[in-house]
Amino acid sequence: MKKLISKNYIGYTLGLVLLIVSITSCDSFLDKEPLSELIDKSVDTSAVFTAVDAEAAMAAAYSGLKTSQAELMMLDYYVNGDAQSDNSHAGADNPNNFQIDDYKISSTNNNVSRDWAYYYGLIALCNNVIEKAPGAVGLSKERADEMVGEASFLRGWLYFGMVQLWGGVPIVTKPVPEITSDNFAEVYSLLYPDRKTKEETYERIINDLNKAVELAPVAYGPTKMRGTKAAAHAVLAKVYATIEPHDWNKVNEHCDAVIASGFSLLPVYDQLWDGNHENSTESIFELDCTNWNTGGNWGSSMFVGTDWKKFNTPTHDLVNAFDAAGDVVRKNSSIKFQKITSWTDAYWDINNFPFCNKMRNTTGSQNQIFLRLADIYLLKAEALTELGQLDASSGAQYYINLVRSRVNLAPVNVTTAEELRVAIALERRLELAFEGHRWYDLKRTGKAIETMSALGYQINENKLLWPIPQGERDKNVNLTQNPGY
Repeated sequence: MKKLISKNYIGYTLGLVLLIVSITSCDSFLDKEPLSELIDKSVDTSAVFTAVDAEAAMAAAYSGLKTSQAELMMLDYYVNGDAQSDNSHAGADNPNNFQIDDYKISSTNNNVSRDWAYYYGLIALCNNVIEKAPGAVGLSKERADEMVGEASFLRGWLYFGMVQLWGGVPIVTKPVPEITSDNFAEVYSLLYPDRKTKEETYERIINDLNKAVELAPVAYGPTKMRGTKAAAHAVLAKVYATIEPHDWNKVNEHCDAVIASGFSLLPVYDQLWDGNHENSTESIFELDCTNWNTGGNWGSSMFVGTDWKKFNTPTHDLVNAFDAAGDVVRKNSSIKFQKITSWTDAYWDINNFPFCNKMRNTTGSQNQIFLRLADIYLLKAEALTELGQLDASSGAQYYINLVRSRVNLAPVNVTTAEELRVAIALERRLELAFEGHRWYDLKRTGKAIETMSALGYQINENKLLWPIPQGERDKNVNLTQNPGY
């Protein structure tokens, strides 16, 4: 197949391109790839999309989290959320991770580029379900609505991940077919979209999650790897705690919806990670990894083991925080100390080297918990603090103490909102360490620059967002860069 337009001619006017298309027939004529992995090259417009196809598309949207895009969800998700914070150093030996750890990220950083591609690859799978399930032959309306709700949850959650990393991003909500002479004008804008503002991106996220609240199922089925109404409420609570200005009434409302859905804390903290209590009553959304054939969790091997230097090395600051709080239970579940002989380290004695230990089963069968009830209890405590409800009977202190009592810590007993803010921030840090939350908590509470500067890092407002990948900007002139890059 001939390529009619090479890289040197991409800048020609749309009118000239349309003229060429009108007199020449071809299936594809762009040398430059657009937004990574958005083109559905398997689309056969003449084929009937059936109920079987719809179920396969829905399954693909979930399985992509642990197969085609697993590097994002099993490795980068945790490094991005903790190594950028005071919880851990990047570890390992990857210069791309060192850039992220030290706030010296280049617009050509490979991790930044691949995560952008992975996010859009997953979003494309969601778009396929949302667009096609309602018209699938042989699929009941009830099931089609459920699928739209589930895929809308996933898409909203994914765009929320993107907006926290990059700010406003291009919004693509439809499957993108191969370009032909008949559809160029429509598809061009999908392939090379402009960048939306942060506010517009949040509007899309909220719309998707509200659609999930409306249409997604209530029940989980055999595993927690399913977008449900409760999962959508959980992400909405996090969204409203993050957008500016924060909407604490909305945070409280969505936390209440999750709490009312029947979840409960596991009685023993370590049961979350011991492999014997997966898909538990505490888990809201969980990546189900059963074996290598269906997408095993190789990410565990990235964080524990003495064969090579692992990612997310815990910091002295975090270890000291556990010790100062007398938090033996969560420290022992979260951090494992071992003697090593395979490498040296600038921060730790190799005779007593720490590893993050929540993902500890290296056989590939450990699930990953992305959303759980303790997170929501602590978000509700934040909301109630900001709404002036501090008491220990039903206010903010009540919910923080629910979390503390499980790990044998005394109830908090404070009198001011500021004291409670500090207590909740610490509680979230210790409860959720190495689960990919800490960096985003620091940012949304306005503490990132202060906290990391105190530890000697050179960080400013521009470093709170990642650069738009330069490779994507080379392909799409409509992508503006974030300040400072």
